[in-house]
Amino acid sequence: MSAIAGAAQPDHPVSPTVGRKASNANGEPTSQKEKKYKCQFCSRAFSRSEHRSRHERSHTKERPFKCGKCRSTFVRRDLLLRHDRTVHAKDGGVPLQSDSKRRNTGGSKTSPGGPSKIPELDDAALEQFGDGGDPFSVEQAAMLMTNFQQRAAMSGQDVGSIQAEPLISPHGPQLMEPTMPYPGSMTLPQMNGWDQMLPHSVGQPKASSISSSIDAHHDMLPYPNVNTMAGAQNTLPPLMERQQSQTDGLPSFNPSSMNGLATPGALSPFPSMMGPVSPVDYRRSPGPPQQCTMAKAPQVETEEQIHRIMDNIRRCDSEGALVETFSLPPISVLNRYLSTYFSFFHHHLPFLHPASFNPSTASAPLLLSVLSIGALYTFEQDQAYMLHIGSKVLVTQFLQKKENFSSRKCPLWMMQSSLLNMSFASWSGDPKGLEWACSIKSLLANMVAGNRYELKLRGDAREGRQPTHEEWIEDEGCRRTYYAVYIFFGLLTLTYNHTPAISFNEFDTLELPSSETLWNLEAADTDSWTESLTASTIITFREAHDALFQGDLARYSAFATRVMINALFLEVWYHKRSPEALQDVVTEYKLRLALDTWEKSLELCEPETVVVQLSAPHKGHPLIFNAMAMYRNTRARLLVDLKAVQEALRYHDSYEVAAAMTHARDNVKRGQEMLNVIQACFDCIEVAALQGIRWVARTSATNWSIEHPLCGLDLIVILSLWLWRVEHDDEPASEEEKNMYQKLRNLFDDDSVEGFNQKLSSTVARLWGSMIDEVVVWGITKLMGESFKLHAQALVGYEDAVMAEQQHNGTPVPQMAPHAAEVAAY
Repeated sequence: MSAIAGAAQPDHPVSPTVGRKASNANGEPTSQKEKKYKCQFCSRAFSRSEHRSRHERSHTKERPFKCGKCRSTFVRRDLLLRHDRTVHAKDGGVPLQSDSKRRNTGGSKTSPGGPSKIPELDDAALEQFGDGGDPFSVEQAAMLMTNFQQRAAMSGQDVGSIQAEPLISPHGPQLMEPTMPYPGSMTLPQMNGWDQMLPHSVGQPKASSISSSIDAHHDMLPYPNVNTMAGAQNTLPPLMERQQSQTDGLPSFNPSSMNGLATPGALSPFPSMMGPVSPVDYRRSPGPPQQCTMAKAPQVETEEQIHRIMDNIRRCDSEGALVETFSLPPISVLNRYLSTYFSFFHHHLPFLHPASFNPSTASAPLLLSVLSIGALYTFEQDQAYMLHIGSKVLVTQFLQKKENFSSRKCPLWMMQSSLLNMSFASWSGDPKGLEWACSIKSLLANMVAGNRYELKLRGDAREGRQPTHEEWIEDEGCRRTYYAVYIFFGLLTLTYNHTPAISFNEFDTLELPSSETLWNLEAADTDSWTESLTASTIITFREAHDALFQGDLARYSAFATRVMINALFLEVWYHKRSPEALQDVVTEYKLRLALDTWEKSLELCEPETVVVQLSAPHKGHPLIFNAMAMYRNTRARLLVDLKAVQEALRYHDSYEVAAAMTHARDNVKRGQEMLNVIQACFDCIEVAALQGIRWVARTSATNWSIEHPLCGLDLIVILSLWLWRVEHDDEPASEEEKNMYQKLRNLFDDDSVEGFNQKLSSTVARLWGSMIDEVVVWGITKLMGESFKLHAQALVGYEDAVMAEQQHNGTPVPQMAPHAAEVAAY
């Protein structure tokens, strides 16, 4: 046998049999096999061809083994099998074929007189044969033939009738459209009358709002009754189907696992569960398999807990203001509100700790504010306003009783309930709610400043000692609340041009929020907690801020990513309001550098293992998706600032807002720099287009955060005005402008554009307005939708009005410029 091995050619060696020992030239045994296969990219050599081919994949980045249940890919077959066992085992699906065959044959034993002494091969072993492209040896061929014969005997077939089955579909997971029928338009009436919030009957919830049954693990998306929407008309035209976009950008939809309107995320390790899973992209950096968890929404279990909640409310309501007008919903409705808050709103501002939030012991004002937002997500506005008012009344009574109120002694629940109440009021769609929220902005800012100082004193008192898990949860809850207030104030500045109430200097040496994995960690003991805390990457606000402006990549959590883009947005806002902004080229260069560094830092974002049950086209945590919306708006603000539109939004008149949109034409110029802004606008609308505008119109209200319609306002106004200028300006369109115009035109079918005189500018404004106001959770989106529709009519009516006036005066009507007609038909 040694002679045969020595006579083998280097390119086609005979694989040594089990138990064979290699020998050197003198016939003496050697401790290692001779390495005959050299890597074509480096100097390493291997004893087997399959080892060489595996190694070469580290150079070519080839990942040939694809998972048929998600979009993960692997360099080796055994890694794919391990991924299937560890990740997809919990969904109850059929495992990969090798596991199935192993279970089928594991219980059978070969009789003593059996003819075969060659071990049976599973699919993992079969995959390794010929991995390097070399022909089989005699031993390998014998093993393969025996294996085929054994399988044929088990299935009762002849060897010749067996056909090889592909272990993995060559096309990957099949993309399917959801089969659930859509109802008509779900547009809800705008929230009117801040003074007349009390409904006539609030004792029972609306019967048509949502099913009262809630699964503990799969919360249903609130869905209005189909009967109430039968007469509604469909206002959105269909979107052009693009095969390339489907294969590259869309998650795979699995109708069997759909729950409500949500879809399973393409990167979810549990296909039966909805939503994307962090880290940013499993396909790009899969790493070792991680144990994924899902935070459970707090629930009320017994009637005794209901009585305790009512006792807490009576204790806070010292003046008896809620006795006659307020009633707590039934326990099933209460749990539904808690589920919708922690399933749909919490992930966008995760400052509450789900594991320690106990409804029966939580502060009454905080619980009512949580329930009010949960009721909004079930479209039960009467209950939402009732709970919101109840929380406001209790907060007011608490402040009135504190004659010597100090922001340093302010409880954390006071800040949290005030933040939720202000969010409810600011995005309610009523100007009186916004005015109330602005009236207590300084109070909330002072609470943050005083409470942060107390947090610093607590940390200094430890003298370098690591906090216990309970101490860290308390401190981290404070930090997350401060940053949530900071983000909320940033959204007020973005939407209404309000001066920021908190400066970034307020946080300076404060640590950024931790990862959601650490925040939701259930520590078994002190040692494991200390180890987890030490291994996490947590830096201060100042360190991250300095790194971004110096061009150094920084590693922090998804929540910290959202905090830092908020800080950069406010830096841009201050810069554009500076009188020296036009001459200050250095500051603008530093801002652009910081924004570029922030975007590159997304690749280093700390990985998450908490499953988020939300349907969205992004590849990471929802906080990263929200941060990208803020990033695109910040990029646009460096060149175009629609201050008049923001100020018109304060008074919630759709006609005034639409007029400000149309009058902003002069703010939108054409040029190479503007094309970069238009690219950000294109990215914004493409997110909805790739997901499907019809789908987004009905699901984004509950799956996406309020940041997306707020940040998209500026971008779509800029985009529509730029398109209008390209279509009507006398200046010919450049080649780059034509290409950008065509990219936007490809997003829509012919019927969509022809509906508005073949003008893409008005089409974009009309579609965006129809999309964001179709399903309303926050009333501000209804206002924005109506404003965009009026803006679309104005873009068409402006040209018609000019023609009518010229015809009335007897002057010849000018025709569209030749280049404009060429662009429109491009």
